[in-house]
Amino acid sequence: MRTIIILTISLLSIVGMAQNKYQQGMTKAFELWQQDKPWEAANMFERIASVETDNWLPAFYVAQINVLYSFNEKDKDKLTAQLTKAQNFLNDAKALTSDNAEIPLLQAQLYSAWVVFDGQTYGMQYAQKIGELYGDAQSLDPTNPRAAFGKVEWDMGTAQFFGQPVEPFCEKMQAALELFANFKPAGEFYPQGGEEYARSAAEARCNQ
Repeated sequence: MRTIIILTISLLSIVGMAQNKYQQGMTKAFELWQQDKPWEAANMFERIASVETDNWLPAFYVAQINVLYSFNEKDKDKLTAQLTKAQNFLNDAKALTSDNAEIPLLQAQLYSAWVVFDGQTYGMQYAQKIGELYGDAQSLDPTNPRAAFGKVEWDMGTAQFFGQPVEPFCEKMQAALELFANFKPAGEFYPQGGEEYARSAAEARCNQ
């Protein structure tokens, strides 16, 4: 009996230490990101992902950083490397979670980075997929403000491209912004934020 108790306590201690190490690593990675060191943060998320093989979050953040910092990239070789890495890690994250709005949302953003880089080449290839992915994300979680805003922003951009008025989308954009007030992440280190960008984008598009 004493041996069983000792083994149980030892196992609990090991689990607790592993969880604590994960929390410390994730916290440090986010701190690096906040200090404008995204690539150092991505490297740390990647190291955590190599250990936390049943957790979608570290792989997701490796992908997210590579996507977000591709939108202003002008070098095609560098862009291709970043988005290929992002796709690989997003695939890893997708395999570890289900019915998760963040996955199609980030996939839509990844394709959007290609379109922003070269709309003539990649617009026809990805435009419809992007709209569908934002729709999928919003269907999976109607309360997710980033999914709602991403969908209306994409629809608005499409309308603008075809010379259609954007004013009808402003009400939907405002409704998406209001979702930020009550949004709560589903767990520790789960994706959140995006409100600052959404509000500035809405102001630029609807208050011109």
